Amino acid sequence: MKVNILGQEYEIIETDPAEDRVLRDVDGYCDQSVKVCVIDSQKEKDLDSLKDMEAYKRKVTRHEIIHAFLFESGLGGECSWACEEMVDWLAVQFPKMAAAFTAAGCNE
Repeated sequence: MKVNILGQEYEIIETDPAEDRVLRDVDGYCDQSVKVCVIDSQKEKDLDSLKDMEAYKRKVTRHEIIHAFLFESGLGGECSWACEEMVDWLAVQFPKMAAAFTAAGCNE
């Protein structure tokens, strides 16, 4: 799948750690150098994993897309406010924010 991030086309790839070694330590990552967001497919579920892995993968995908927006805005470097916690907060809260913007008629 491809998405437009501030005029740059990013590919969203879902794969597993056997195919991409970076995913051995993380559930997803954004590589702005090649305009790609990689998400762990979570095919290897264990008994300790979340019950709704599809919802979790959507959250991880939003998280990496937010990183792409920050990179394309010139804010992906060492900005202290763009820490993982803030990116994760945005990824979790964005669906609620989008619904509120739509309800208020200010989503565009």
